[in-house]
Amino acid sequence: MKQYIGVTAKFDSDGNLLPLAVHWQDGRTFEIDRVLDVRFASSLKAGGAGLRYRCRIKNKERYIFFEENRWFVDARD
Repeated sequence: MKQYIGVTAKFDSDGNLLPLAVHWQDGRTFEIDRVLDVRFASSLKAGGAGLRYRCRIKNKERYIFFEENRWFVDARD
């Protein structure tokens, strides 16, 4: 199941879209420590496909997806 989230992001000088922070629906915000990988991929848990960002947030790896101008994460069970 997709959980849409807010993301603060920027374009770098090469035109790459880089997420800086994620904003959960409950109001919490977490800075992204590092983007480890970016590639076009499908979300096997939530369905859909887009740019998948493998990020380190608070020393944990998470995937966030950019699909059709919206950001989402795989909702946890």
